[in-house]
Amino acid sequence: MADKMSFELVSPERKLAEGEADMVIIPGMEGDLGAMPGHAPFLTTLRPGLVTVTDGSSSTEYFVTGGFAEVSPAGAAVLAEEAVERSALDRAFLDAKIEAATKAVETAGDDNRQAAGQRLNDLQTVAEQLL
Repeated sequence: MADKMSFELVSPERKLAEGEADMVIIPGMEGDLGAMPGHAPFLTTLRPGLVTVTDGSSSTEYFVTGGFAEVSPAGAAVLAEEAVERSALDRAFLDAKIEAATKAVETAGDDNRQAAGQRLNDLQTVAEQLL
C-alpha cells in the first residue's frame, strides 16, 4: 500500500487544492467517509459539509455545498458544486445558502421536497457546528 494518495478539489470557479494526502474525509450523502491510500474505488454524492485533508500532522478543511467525490486506490477527487476554504467561511455565506435552501423547500414539488428538506437540514447543521 502506498504511503500517500493524490487529492484534488475543484469547483466550477476554480481548483481549490491539489497535492498529496495521508487521508481525506469526505461528507458523503450517507455519512462521512475516510479515504486513505489503497482505498477501494467508489463514487458518492456529497452533502453540505467539510472535506478534511490530512497530510502528516497538518490538516486543511474546505466547506462544500454538494457535488461528487471519486475515490480510487491512488487518490481522491472532489468535484464540488461550490467550495470555500474553511478559514473563509462566514455567517453571511451560510445564511445565504440556508435562505436559498428554504426557498427550494417551499417551491419543491412532492417528488423533490424530501431531498430539498434534507439539504436545508444539512446546511443548518453545518452552520450550527461551524459558527
